[in-house]
Amino acid sequence: MTPDTSSFDFAFPQPIKLVIWDLDDTFWRGTLSEGVVEAVEENLALVRDTAARGLIHTIVSKNDLAPVEARLAELGVRELFVFLRVSWQPKGPIIRQLLEDMQLRAPNALFLDDNPINRAEALHYNPELQVADPIDLPRLAPALRAQGKPDPTYARLEQYRLLERQQQARADYPGDNLAFLRDAQVRVELREGKDAVWPDFNRIEELINRSNQLNYTKKRVAYQELEARLEATRLRWGTVRVRDRFGDYGLVGVYALNTFTNELEQFTFSCRILHLGVEQWTYAHLGFPKLQVQGDVATELNQTETPDWIQLETPAEAEAATKAAASPTTDPTKRLRILLKGGCDLGQLTPYLQTYQVEVMEDFNYVNDNQVPVHTEHTELLRLSRTLPPQEQQRLAASLPFLDAEAFHPRLWQPGYDAVVYSPLMDYTQDLYRENATGLLIPFGGYHDLTQADPAAQAQHYAQRKFRGMDEAFLRRFRQEYTYAGPLTPARFQENLAWLRQQLPAAVPLLLLTGAEVEVPGSAEAGAVQRHQQMNAALLDFAARTPNVQVVDVRTIVRTRADVTNNLRHYQRPVYKALADQLAAELARHQGQELKRSALGQMRAALLDVMPKPVRKVWDRLTQ
Repeated sequence: MTPDTSSFDFAFPQPIKLVIWDLDDTFWRGTLSEGVVEAVEENLALVRDTAARGLIHTIVSKNDLAPVEARLAELGVRELFVFLRVSWQPKGPIIRQLLEDMQLRAPNALFLDDNPINRAEALHYNPELQVADPIDLPRLAPALRAQGKPDPTYARLEQYRLLERQQQARADYPGDNLAFLRDAQVRVELREGKDAVWPDFNRIEELINRSNQLNYTKKRVAYQELEARLEATRLRWGTVRVRDRFGDYGLVGVYALNTFTNELEQFTFSCRILHLGVEQWTYAHLGFPKLQVQGDVATELNQTETPDWIQLETPAEAEAATKAAASPTTDPTKRLRILLKGGCDLGQLTPYLQTYQVEVMEDFNYVNDNQVPVHTEHTELLRLSRTLPPQEQQRLAASLPFLDAEAFHPRLWQPGYDAVVYSPLMDYTQDLYRENATGLLIPFGGYHDLTQADPAAQAQHYAQRKFRGMDEAFLRRFRQEYTYAGPLTPARFQENLAWLRQQLPAAVPLLLLTGAEVEVPGSAEAGAVQRHQQMNAALLDFAARTPNVQVVDVRTIVRTRADVTNNLRHYQRPVYKALADQLAAELARHQGQELKRSALGQMRAALLDVMPKPVRKVWDRLTQ
């Protein structure tokens, strides 16, 4: 068992690549759940300084996630942490799974926690983990600042953000890793020959001498020796670059094939691409040459398989794809693929958007098997769909009648959209309930505290609406297991929008719809207009300071009570037509040219406009 790192005054026994922070009385002073906490400036500086040298920082804390992220954002360091593990569960097993998810070894991780019991538990589950009491940080800080190497652009941190996105997406394919790999769109670029590999000499040397988990030959080479070997005519040198729909992994592999003996003298990969099948694909591409595997490796190779989910790209194709990802398309013949995400009333936008040459995809709320409408567009539910372990998603889906398994698999996370149009009105409307056992926030209802309602009367109300499972027994259990947390705060709303923007490809514009601000006399939603005003202000502020976010302001079109139907979230048909034209104008501005009209789409929209009023009412009811 490795002793506490605090016993090492000047050097760590193994290089530190990951720092795992506890929060309360470790990263900051005080207990977050009990009130205000005080920042520790030395810790903030340490995180900033070491992140700029390639050290990765994460958190394992017994807390609720929402206030933790809010406080980290206030301190200006939220973006320097990845793979947050914030829950009330034991820390030892969490750290073990965390290291596996991050593809790191316990000896290269330092766990900081003020509680000796937590440190002991962490060591029990991870015997080689380095641990320390934060009281020793003044002695450890110089050694931590000496770790790694300068990384001013946070390239290593970005690689772990990429891995985090990949892990979150993988959770959408429980038990079906092959389906995930096919949807990941893995592409490999090979560069061979002295002229092609020489520019990457330093990266090649780093892979050969520092990689372990996927280093099959483990033939370490001195700097000067590597120079000579790159010149050897008998060796076929090549580098491997990988990218997928989650991002660009960069140069992640190197091989040297002896063309005289048909044996690999070097065959090594970064653990960044672990579980993607790249090493097996490369081995197959080289024709399964001789390979003497040295020591333990994370993935065994075989002489028969060629992963068919991986596509080979030429350097020219890879360069073109990189340029395309970095800038919006201007191809006039390409039909933009637009995703509408929000309430099903947005379906009324579709026929009017289709008057332009676009392909419209829809990701709306739906009615589950319990006949309860499921709103998958609330940002808290979207976050749970990406961050909550599959088993926890399944537990919630089984225990809450207003959810189901589909709620955690929105179409939003599928690849291939050129633009996302998002209506966040459920963030304006629904209330949040905190699960007492886990701290998870679950959205439901709106303008009504379910935990204060009479269970018998509420159950009767739901029975009249034909909701199943929302009976008196469930409502009483819900009151015991959940606490009313109120509506989403504007600050948390902005954090969630920033998170959502990060989840989407950088080149894909995010178009946000504001809410209306007109009074609806007799509405049961007291204070709805004031709530919309508050959230609209937060949305506009976020969009003004965030790249590639545009706003379509509903308030310029919805101006009077006559513009809405039964509440201020459902609009009259001419409003949707005008909104579609505004969306088209924003998309045209983004790509630098007007969207062409579709004759067939215009014909369909015209037919809808002249549809008899009773038929149109049925249509409107179906789409709301």
